Amino acid sequence: MSWIKVIGYKEATGKLKKLYDRIKGPNDSIDHVLSIHSLRPHTLQGHMMLYKNVLHHPDNSFDKWYLEFLGTYVSRLNSCDYCEKHHSVGLKNNLNDPAKYKELKEAMISEDFSQVLTSKEIAGVHYAVQLTNSHDTIVRNDLEVLREMGLNDGEILEINQVVCYFNYVNRMVVGLGVQLEKDNIGLSPQSNDSNDWSHK
Repeated sequence: MSWIKVIGYKEATGKLKKLYDRIKGPNDSIDHVLSIHSLRPHTLQGHMMLYKNVLHHPDNSFDKWYLEFLGTYVSRLNSCDYCEKHHSVGLKNNLNDPAKYKELKEAMISEDFSQVLTSKEIAGVHYAVQLTNSHDTIVRNDLEVLREMGLNDGEILEINQVVCYFNYVNRMVVGLGVQLEKDNIGLSPQSNDSNDWSHK
């Protein structure tokens, strides 16, 4: 499952068990990206709060499929197979358009988004790439370019937070050798309630 010890659902007690009960999926399954926190439950709690509010909050401006797309693409850039596969399923489910999903997957490979995204969405992708691959080159004017492409400051922040979250989790997963589950790939919290962390 990983390169460090992980406490499974059946062995969990105390705070960890309570957190597991909030995030478990079918058959008491716990995503490996979450169970990797088991030796430090407080970081699992922090991870879930960040994840739920950055990616699944009803006050986000962008459609959930676009945020999932950004997360999938950033994971691809970071060679994080685990997150790319999980969030590719999230992208597919939230998009609910098999043809566009296929086009987006192909665009990630070709790195040509001109036929599948709006100019505003593409501007967000360019920022995501720069933030992931060369964050130290970003200057104030880069945000002016985003504004010129139609993004407001709240939307810029939204993209920034999604991209930063995925850079965090990609490095955690790769750095600890977290392996992909055999079942239930792509489950996520679906409720608009920020306190509902259950995976469905």
